[in-house]
Amino acid sequence: MVFRKLPGVSASGMGLRLSQKFVFLLFLSGLVTLCFGALFFLPDSVRLKRIFLSKTETQPVTVGAGSENDAREHLKRPKDQGMTPAKGETSSIKLKNLSRKPSVPREETEDRLPGGKAQEDLSLPKSRTEAATSSEHSTDMDTFSYNKFRRCLLKAPLGKDSGTPNDPMTNERREKVKEMMKFAWDNYKRYAWGKNELRPLTRNGHIGNMFGGLRGASIIDSLDTLYIMGLMEEYNDAKEWVKTSLDLNSNGEASLFEVNIRYVGGLLSAYYLTGEEIFKTKVLELGEKLLPAFNTPTGIPRGVINLGSGTSWSWGWASAGSSILAEFGTLHLEFVHLTELSANQIYTEKVMNIRKLLNKIEKPHGLYPNFLSPVSGNWVQHHVSIGGLGDSFYEYLIKSYLMSDKADEDAKRMYYSALDAIEANLVQKSAGGLTYMAEWRGGILDHKMGHLACFSGGMIGIGADDGPQEKRQHYLDLAAEITHTCHESYTRSGTKLGPEAFRFDSGAEATATRLSDRYYILRPEVIESYMYMWRLTHDPKYREWGWEAVQALEQYCRVESGFSGIRDVYTTTITHDNMQQSFFLSETLKYLYLLFSEDDLLSLEDWVFNTEAHPLPVIRRSCQQSHVTQTGSQ
Repeated sequence: MVFRKLPGVSASGMGLRLSQKFVFLLFLSGLVTLCFGALFFLPDSVRLKRIFLSKTETQPVTVGAGSENDAREHLKRPKDQGMTPAKGETSSIKLKNLSRKPSVPREETEDRLPGGKAQEDLSLPKSRTEAATSSEHSTDMDTFSYNKFRRCLLKAPLGKDSGTPNDPMTNERREKVKEMMKFAWDNYKRYAWGKNELRPLTRNGHIGNMFGGLRGASIIDSLDTLYIMGLMEEYNDAKEWVKTSLDLNSNGEASLFEVNIRYVGGLLSAYYLTGEEIFKTKVLELGEKLLPAFNTPTGIPRGVINLGSGTSWSWGWASAGSSILAEFGTLHLEFVHLTELSANQIYTEKVMNIRKLLNKIEKPHGLYPNFLSPVSGNWVQHHVSIGGLGDSFYEYLIKSYLMSDKADEDAKRMYYSALDAIEANLVQKSAGGLTYMAEWRGGILDHKMGHLACFSGGMIGIGADDGPQEKRQHYLDLAAEITHTCHESYTRSGTKLGPEAFRFDSGAEATATRLSDRYYILRPEVIESYMYMWRLTHDPKYREWGWEAVQALEQYCRVESGFSGIRDVYTTTITHDNMQQSFFLSETLKYLYLLFSEDDLLSLEDWVFNTEAHPLPVIRRSCQQSHVTQTGSQ
């Protein structure tokens, strides 16, 4: 390089200055490099890393192991393992329109969904600062208005007279259910307050390992039940505990499914019924803690999450590190409502991505197997069940359609398509004329039906009226037949309570043939179907069947200090399991109370129940928008 000589400057002086500039520039570039490198080691650097790291970089997969006993304990759930709809691209757009935040542009969405870092980018909640900043630019539709929501309900949540029936005998039965709830609650409060569940025989509390260090599962599960029953002193005690003692800063390993349906569902329901801001604050805080479970290469969440660190992994008992259909499929209702309350589209994005993937992959005979790899997005086994591991996935399809005010056409299409496949492959008729849902294992039928599958009578019932015109009566008849079969499983036991599973082979008809299937843990699914079928048909037999269940619960499950499950429904020499499940308070007693109430108490026109029986309101987008328009024009 040739330098032109400047006047009054020697060659050696000019060289010295250039040398100094070079050293200075070298020092400056090194400083910049160090500063940018340091960003990656800051405690809260994840958001900064997203700016610089490739969108296709995947996160390491943490694989956890659990015992088989953990699996069994986890599966002792009503409606075990959830149901969320799977959705295609068209519906993706439609449900995005349900949220109030602008959705991610289509080209960008397509780009981001396949890779792990892209998933992380969509999963991370906004910081409080970001949320506050964005809210400054929001319109009326960006902020949830509780008053607008209440005006969009067709009926008062508690009905004209709190659902009190005109018939004295029915009202007496309803009052009995209310007394059972108060008895169960009072003993929980006396012996297990703040713990997750009551052990009524030993009169102490149970914490368990499903909730990641969260406490008070029975309190959260009971909030809406206490409220609709008018047990206001008990409800106020529960609300005060949420205000003062519900600590969400736990560092334990939780079931994503269980925390979602019980805690998120319970807090959402309590907020929508009462308008108490504490419930909204708590549920939005908890919702953020669940998002890291979706940080997988496919966006399919893993089943277990550490609520403190955000680390997630699959259940140790799940085949090949897979996620469970009923778990990742039972998030949709709650997550759409988290978007409603937060105006943060991320929750809806997460569950819509699950739908998108499920719509893309091949379904054997139109069926959805129970195990899916969150890494590859492929089915791991071809085991299909409408009971545990699969059940609430299908439930959430039809309920997503109903909750969207029948706007979510993709959920509707997926539900009726799945129902056609279930009828073609799983629905069977026994030698004695009982209709039941078998399980499917790679093309081979297992003629067993679980108590958990007995929810399907109610599910098919509430979806009957929106099916093809020529099949509507058929669906209602099918719902009645399945509910009848589940009632038969109760009547054929000595206690008039149903076993965990019953079979239709080797001469068996709706009876448990294995000792390990003979227990009853206060499950609600059969009573749930009674309630729905009563509301749909007003056939008095459903109330009679419900009263039979009340009498059996009182005779065989009520103990001195609460209610307990029993180990063998076929003998009247009772051995109790010493556990008052929180879902007994949330589901079993609530469904019984609704069965003996007028239909305007939590009207099905306004509410859908999540799989833990927590009522969530129908989202009437056009009504909410019309209120905004009217307000703006005044």
